[in-house]
Order: sequence, then structure tokens, then C-alpha cells
Amino acid sequence: MSLTRLCCACLVLAFAVSTHAADTLKIGFNYPQNGRYKDQGLQERLGAFMAVDEINQAGGILGKPIELVIRNNSSDPKQGAANTAELIDQEDAAMVFGGVSSAVAIASGEEARKRDRLYFGTLTYSNATTGSAGHRHMFREPFNAWMAAKAISHHLQNRYAGQKFFYITADYTWGWSTESSMRRFTDTGNDQAHPGVKTPFPNAYLKDFKAALDKADAANPEVLVMVLFGDDMVRALNLAYEMGLKDKMQIVVPNLTLGMAQDVGPTIMEGVIGAAPWVWEAPYQYDYPRGRQFVEEFARRYEMRPSSAAASAYSILHQYRDAVERAGTTDTSAVIRALEDYRYSLLKDEQQWRAFDHQNVQTVYVVRSKTREEVMDDPMGADYFEIVDTLDGNTAAKTLEEWQEERREASKPLSL
Repeated sequence: MSLTRLCCACLVLAFAVSTHAADTLKIGFNYPQNGRYKDQGLQERLGAFMAVDEINQAGGILGKPIELVIRNNSSDPKQGAANTAELIDQEDAAMVFGGVSSAVAIASGEEARKRDRLYFGTLTYSNATTGSAGHRHMFREPFNAWMAAKAISHHLQNRYAGQKFFYITADYTWGWSTESSMRRFTDTGNDQAHPGVKTPFPNAYLKDFKAALDKADAANPEVLVMVLFGDDMVRALNLAYEMGLKDKMQIVVPNLTLGMAQDVGPTIMEGVIGAAPWVWEAPYQYDYPRGRQFVEEFARRYEMRPSSAAASAYSILHQYRDAVERAGTTDTSAVIRALEDYRYSLLKDEQQWRAFDHQNVQTVYVVRSKTREEVMDDPMGADYFEIVDTLDGNTAAKTLEEWQEERREASKPLSL
């Protein structure tokens, strides 16, 4: 399906989803429709629509159909916060979710907190989201930077321990915490021995990536860690390929999504290592029937494979429905109690909404991009990722003591 046709289909779906029905339960959906992270936003949208259809066909939530109320945050924290306030104050949304930028999630979650509503983060990987900036109204569905870095480092340590790393990092909260976590677990904290450079966010240009890659080339590391996401990663990785850096060093992109891989293309992506909370190949490799069902229905509807962004948005809506049904009410405090320490299996193996920080504790997948031939063997040309390692959630996530240390350093209370 072409992007134009898909967007037209989305507009029709959006009208159907947003049309007011009598006695509906409004849920706010706050995601980027344009900007550097728009492709991830589109996948969130498709996953959310699919979940809404399923939930409404099954009777809705407490007998009420869901009405999604949609806002575009453009990956701008101020816009995300304003959207959240409007969704709650003017639309009376019972819950708000979405976003790709961690800065947006943090700002949006704070507005939800002020109004005693829940905010569920979709693609928000900064440690701060459920760490230094965490609060009882914020729940994060995917893993965080700490968990991803710990899993990647576990995979890299046999081959690259003691070798030189170079970091190119987006200059905002997700980038800082991802680089910090990667340095911690790869023992590359000495920035003289393992140098790095920051690139502007959200307004980096090709010249910024070229300057950063020139420095990486001059440093001649064995491992180049590109802490970039969305369109920024796509542009930088294309440049790295053109400069021949892929032949000189192992490229690591800590947070990978299918959409990013597809935008880069199979030739350039080959051999790139990263981490993901979910990839569509996992349900088949590990025999998760509900995950396979999700992949196949998504492909039937949209003529494409789902990414982790789609899986996250889909899972959040199902998890919110289930929590409200357990609580018997949409009252925020009651739903929080229904979520805390709840264990479930949906699209993968067991996950848990941890009580002390509201981080979703789950298996982390370390993936390596396949060869072009393997990618294109898939009928939809999307079999990008080989799962080369996993780390269980309890090993990957911060302990209570480590989380409290982060809170102390930020002068925040030691409980939510």
C-alpha cells in the first residue's frame, strides 16, 4: 500500500474513530503527524486504530465504546503538553497516551498529573520518563535506555570489550540517558579514550551529521554508537555508508524500529546492531500465538508489517481496557492500583507494570539487521531483524536501589 493511500485510509478511519457517539469513553491520542518522528507516529496510529476496533467490537470499556480524540504534537514538548491539557480540560479524556520523543512524553505526562489523569508513554526511552521525572500518573509501555544499553552491552562484551567506542548523540533527554547508559555498561565512560559528539535536536541538518561522522572517522573506533532516532538516524546512517564507515567499524543504533530500517533500506542496514522491545519476528521465533495473530491481522489490514511503535500503542489500549475492567471504574487512583505489579502476556512473553516506578519490565531483544536477500524473502520485504540475544526484564531493569539513587540525584521523592 502506498503512503498516499495509507494516509487517505487513515483520514477515513480517523473520522470514524473521532465521530462523537452517545455515551462514549474518550481517550486522548497525542502523537507526531509530522517532523522527524512522523513515521513512528503513523505506526502508532495504525496500531491504535486496530486496538480500538477490537475493543469496541468486544463491547468497549465498561460497556462504552472508545472514542479516540487525536492531537498532533509534532514532537514538540510544548505542543505535547498543550495537547494533553486540552484533551483533558476540553474533551474530558479519561486517559492520554502516545508520543515518540521522551521530552514530549515527560512534558505531556506532567500535564496529565496536574489533572489527575493517566499518561501512557509509547516510544519514550529516556531513563527520566519513569526515573527522575517519573510520577504515579505516568506509565511507560516500552523499555528504557538503561534496559536497552544493558542488553546490547551484554551482547557486545565478548567481541568488543576493551576496544574503542565513539558516540554520536542527539542532544536531548533520550540521547543523554542512552549514551550515559551505554557508556556505563560497556565500560567506556572515559570520554577521552572513547570520545563523542552531540548533534542538535530537533533541528539537525546534514552538515551536522557530516561533521560528527568526520570526527568519528578521524577517531577510528572499532564501534560507532549512533544515539539517533527516526529521520535523524536514517540520514546519518546513509551518510556513514557513503563515507565507507560501515566497512571500518561496527555500527550500533541503540533503539531500532522497523520503520527506521525500511527508510534506510536493506543494503545499508545490513549488520547494524541495536535493541528493540518488540519486533514482528519475535512471535514466530518464540511461538507467541497472540503476537502472531496481531502481526497477521495488521498485515491484512494495512499491507505492511507492524513495528514496535504499532505494538506499543495497541498494547496500551488493551492494557488500559483490562485495568479499567478489573477496577470496575475509570477513576484514576483505582486504575493505578489495578495496574501496579500486574503481570500479563499479550504480544510476547510475560510483562509487568512495576509498582515502584511504573516501568514496564519485559524481555529486551538485541537485533542485527539481516542481509538484503533475507529481508526481501519476506512477501512484504520487511524481514529486517535477526534476534541475536535477549535479556530478561528483571535483569535488564534498574533495581529499586538504583532507581532511588537516580531520584536522590534529581532531588525527587524516593517513592511515586
